[in-house]
Amino acid sequence: MTQGSRTSPARRTVLGAAGAAVLGSAALGATGASGAHAATLGSAPDAAADRAAGRGYRSLPVPTVIAHRGASGYRPEHTLGSYQLALDMGAHVIEQDLVPTKDGHLVCRHENDITGTTDVADHPEFASRKTAKSVDGVSLTGWFTEDFTLAELKTLRTKERIPAVRQENTLYDGRWEIPSFEEVLRWAEQEGRRRGRAVWLHVETKHPTYFRELGLGLEERLARLLRRYGRHRAHSPVFLQSFEPSSIQRLAKLVDSPRVVLLSAASSRPWDFVKAGDPRTVADLVTPEGLAWIASYAQGIGPTLDLVIPKDATGKLGSPTTLVRDAHAQGLILHPYTHRNENSFLPADFRRGTDPTAYGDSFGALKTYLATGIDGIFSDNTDTALLAAADFAGRTEN
Repeated sequence: MTQGSRTSPARRTVLGAAGAAVLGSAALGATGASGAHAATLGSAPDAAADRAAGRGYRSLPVPTVIAHRGASGYRPEHTLGSYQLALDMGAHVIEQDLVPTKDGHLVCRHENDITGTTDVADHPEFASRKTAKSVDGVSLTGWFTEDFTLAELKTLRTKERIPAVRQENTLYDGRWEIPSFEEVLRWAEQEGRRRGRAVWLHVETKHPTYFRELGLGLEERLARLLRRYGRHRAHSPVFLQSFEPSSIQRLAKLVDSPRVVLLSAASSRPWDFVKAGDPRTVADLVTPEGLAWIASYAQGIGPTLDLVIPKDATGKLGSPTTLVRDAHAQGLILHPYTHRNENSFLPADFRRGTDPTAYGDSFGALKTYLATGIDGIFSDNTDTALLAAADFAGRTEN
């Protein structure tokens, strides 16, 4: 199927809502009541009690569908339009990535480089802000959030990040501003009141070591906002995530909200490890010993899907690793990333046809990943993931 012949958003919304209904929408709510420290939630008795009481992250449906940057398969990512569509489709959790402004506000962008996701290049008043930087060892040239005040960023409009793949999404270029995280928290409160249940968020600190070196530490700013909006407790409807373990450790000292360590390719090293001279790689962190260390300050991991099922030399899926079993043995939940419908993002054995922008056998790929026992999955395509999760839940209950 080519992108031009995809199902309409209205139809997708209906399908997503149907998936949510199968999974049990009543289970999505969570209280903000304080309880035992989040680090204690990994034990089996506490997990069962939380699930039975309908509180905390253990009350979420399994598999949990996390809207990756919102419904980014259908709207420009990290916009209120993308978040709203994902929620309307029935996503269990909505993701935000946070970067700071020059004046210390947190805004929702996947990267601090906003060259490809906004119309900043069309603003002559900001031409002189274009610059070259090294972010986590990567050389970049463009415009960066830390060189703008929030008021200046609000004069920009967002646009589709990968227009060559998602041509339909360009229809919405210029429609939305960059949202601040506080705006998202207010939006979540409003939607929660309207729906009668909490709206769950999955919040990532981006490049925390880099920003701390600039005097723009993310964790303290994030913790203040979480406390202001009552999302700082062990059972609050929010996950905090980062690719830098030290950021999660810092957050663990500031708030009790559940925390997730993100894990990239096995051969990679978290940037805070590089800066600190820690020789460990992700491969070391996914060993039983590494997972036990993570479990001492976090409640989950967010591994790349390749750490769950590696691909062979042809790009096809191989045999699952022991990561799911080993993480569960430490009481950790797993939220791997990222499912997308397009052929270019699917394993080779689930691609259909030669058009990289066309949809492949997304349901087949999801069925394979969910069968490993993962607790949830990040997806650009909320509706597809919800239907696959509903199929999987139905099979396991029968």
